[in-house]
Amino acid sequence: MEVSATFLAWLRRHNETISDTADRRMHNRLRRPKMNYLDQIKLTALMNLTAGSSEIPIGLIDGPIATDHSDLAAENIHEISGKSGMACTRSDSIACTHGTFIAGILCAKRNSAAPAICPDCPLLLYPIFAETKSANGEMPSATPDELAAAVVETVNAGARVLNLSVGLANPSSKGERRLEQAFDYAAKRGVITVAAAGNQGTLGSTAITRHSCVIPVVACDLRGRPMNESNMGSSIGRRGLSAPGEAITSLGAVGKPLTLGGGTSVATPFVTGAIALLWSAFPMATAGQVKFAVTQAFAPRRTMVVPPLLNAWAAYQFIVTSQVRR
Repeated sequence: MEVSATFLAWLRRHNETISDTADRRMHNRLRRPKMNYLDQIKLTALMNLTAGSSEIPIGLIDGPIATDHSDLAAENIHEISGKSGMACTRSDSIACTHGTFIAGILCAKRNSAAPAICPDCPLLLYPIFAETKSANGEMPSATPDELAAAVVETVNAGARVLNLSVGLANPSSKGERRLEQAFDYAAKRGVITVAAAGNQGTLGSTAITRHSCVIPVVACDLRGRPMNESNMGSSIGRRGLSAPGEAITSLGAVGKPLTLGGGTSVATPFVTGAIALLWSAFPMATAGQVKFAVTQAFAPRRTMVVPPLLNAWAAYQFIVTSQVRR
């Protein structure tokens, strides 16, 4: 399992020592698209209705997080297990940067530069990426067996939605079978799993995206078009969704807001956050009902390898209509 090459390439280029004046200009420039990509997936109206619920914990299997960040509510973040502790020990690591960035999309404070989709949902963190210095050229990785163990443990800790902004490395048939069993277990426990489709620009599937209980996520640009590096395939097209993956701003490990040019790992938490908000608004809905509303209600017939763009408000209206009909 590895952080996307797109993210790594961006991280290497980023200069943490830019001047305060230049940083402010960048910050203002990056914040402007925030409402654009939230409106693009019809998420703004749902975010105005709810900030989430303590009854809908999100399981984040990723890197450690800069828990002392002023735009994160550390009391709402809980460590499960993992390779390292929940808090970052070195802010220059890819694992810390990635984990903090994804956490910001989900649960940063609403007045921050990050999307901050569902800050009232508890975040159950399983730090699966070991911290390594970004300059050494190595990507954080884990085996399918380690990911399978992380899924099971996060589900047992009470997560209702899993966010997997990751991809497999060193796959094996034995490890993939265990991963399939872990996804089966999550589904039986009523947990919705959302996972990045990958950034190799290939046509096909992996042990993650081909599983029938996983919602694969493809990255799209600001016009809603799939980004070239996103993986596509029949299973991704049938069961997956597209979400914003271009020019996304979120939290940086050292306090400054950061932006990322593209990638499915960044797009994934938009779907995860939308599901968490829907479930917070309709706590009596089943996992199957929420998943159907998000993936099938507004695009029932899937024949292409490119999944439809997430429409959070259409999913909300579908659940409202379904409850009225009962």
